[in-house]
Amino acid sequence: MTEFTLKQLEIFAAIVEYGSFSRAAEELFLTQSTVSTHILALEKVLGEPLFDRSFRRQTKLTHAGEQLFPAAKRVLSACEEIPVLFRKPEVQKPLPIGASTVPGQYLLPEYLSAYLEEEKDFRYLLRRGDSLDVHRMLLEGEIRIGFVGVVSEPEAVEYHPIAEDRLVMVTPNNERYRNLQEQGLRGRDLLGEPTIAREIGSGTDRAAQNYMRSIGFSPRDLHIVARMDEPEAIKHMVANGAGVSILSSLAVAQEVQSGSLLSFEMDRSGLRRAIYMITLREGIYSQEEQKLISFIKERSQRIR
Repeated sequence: MTEFTLKQLEIFAAIVEYGSFSRAAEELFLTQSTVSTHILALEKVLGEPLFDRSFRRQTKLTHAGEQLFPAAKRVLSACEEIPVLFRKPEVQKPLPIGASTVPGQYLLPEYLSAYLEEEKDFRYLLRRGDSLDVHRMLLEGEIRIGFVGVVSEPEAVEYHPIAEDRLVMVTPNNERYRNLQEQGLRGRDLLGEPTIAREIGSGTDRAAQNYMRSIGFSPRDLHIVARMDEPEAIKHMVANGAGVSILSSLAVAQEVQSGSLLSFEMDRSGLRRAIYMITLREGIYSQEEQKLISFIKERSQRIR
């Protein structure tokens, strides 16, 4: 086994980040001779010099040092996450969760309400955005768990399917569209109608565009009269005759049942997509976070 220590890696990284042996010693509350001794010991184990000593007034890495720095940062970062596993739950500190529009409005209320019945002290902070925003927040550490309708970062993010959704074309419930529905038209037949689209970056918009390309219809040929980020506002505009829209069947179920909107399947087989819970592939999660993740996985399997 390679005989270097975490302390040596910590000192090496500090020298690189602070730009000098002396500054690193000050920040780590060590003497400069102690810092130098640790680096010499690390270089001896690795068999390579890490700093170019010919530069007196600045710290310059050798090729070996440049190779070691990112690896050392990964190791130190992983070590910082280990205490998370054993952190005691803090009742007053809410868990940051992110969700795109459809799961945030139409799935999470049920899941989190059920979880709160079992875990009375659970607290969470819900942050909203489109699917791309939620991915960014997860990768940048602003949230711990996310819920989205699109896969976009498979190398860094773990995707856990928790629900199946259908995208449908919704229209006003008027005589013209009722006649078209009776004639057996599908949503794909209405792609030339004035359209109110979801915002660019939403899972719904990306899934709809991918579908259109798959059937040979260019999304640029849509007659888009507006883009909006709220399904509730889109539904009101459609009901008032402003256009048609491709929306989640979860989002329009109540309006279709009440008769304020008509729903057209996109084609004979329907346009289906998964809703995902997302976590960091290399993330370390506390016991409380793991408990919520397991609860949502188990509940979604019972519902599906």
